[in-house]
Amino acid sequence: MIEHTELIQPEPARALGALLDVPVPDFDAGEGLPLLWHWFYLLDRPAQADLGPDGHPVRNAVLEPPAPGRRRMWAGGRVRARGSLRCGEPATRRSAVLSTQDKQGRSGPLTFVTVGHQILQSGRIVVDEEQDIVYRPATGSVTAPADGAETPPADGEWPIEITPTLLFRFSALTYNAHRIHFDRDYARGVEGYPGLLTHGPLQALAMAEAARARGCTGDLVFEYRLVSPLFDQQGMIVSAEVGPESVTTAVRDRYGRQTATGTLRSEAT
Repeated sequence: MIEHTELIQPEPARALGALLDVPVPDFDAGEGLPLLWHWFYLLDRPAQADLGPDGHPVRNAVLEPPAPGRRRMWAGGRVRARGSLRCGEPATRRSAVLSTQDKQGRSGPLTFVTVGHQILQSGRIVVDEEQDIVYRPATGSVTAPADGAETPPADGEWPIEITPTLLFRFSALTYNAHRIHFDRDYARGVEGYPGLLTHGPLQALAMAEAARARGCTGDLVFEYRLVSPLFDQQGMIVSAEVGPESVTTAVRDRYGRQTATGTLRSEAT
């Protein structure tokens, strides 16, 4: 287990609000951070010498590749918010690998890793999280689906323009050096993607924000899954539908292809 403690400050939250044009909590009134905003705090900051060719740490980190050259993908996760992380107070994150499973995929061996994080503040667990990561072989390429006709945003959908600048700034806010998000030559020539890849956490955060805009706040359980790669040239359109017991969220590209799904419910249910 790796443990890290820091004082929670308002600046990363304000930077995120400016990036996505979303409301920032009123810290002077004592409001806490919204769901998933903890991703911009208590960050891993590996030494440059510990980074591999793709920008991810290969040593001295909670999560290390199972074999040299394996490609890393964020597959989904589960977050249980048992309160709001608050600025002006220290918080501690405890991180550990919870499970590792090897499977055989169509492109070769796959390794599924679940990483657990707990964030504590004022002596209690505020965030309890599991992240699902997949490592795939360093072979083959990913073909973007045919564009087809565009499907304009419907009433209630939130379009987000995905640009290299936005992806770079999101990487900077999360201290994420994975080159597939900002280095187009690397993404195409080395990892075989047709363009820059939109972060899985960015899609999950957008779904949580769409739910927040629909009034989904408080102690929440959020389960999400990345179902298909989303590239920068495809745009991003986010939706949140309020049901009697949960909120169903999704991300699609501008052509109607779904790339992420999520469900939020109250911690009390």
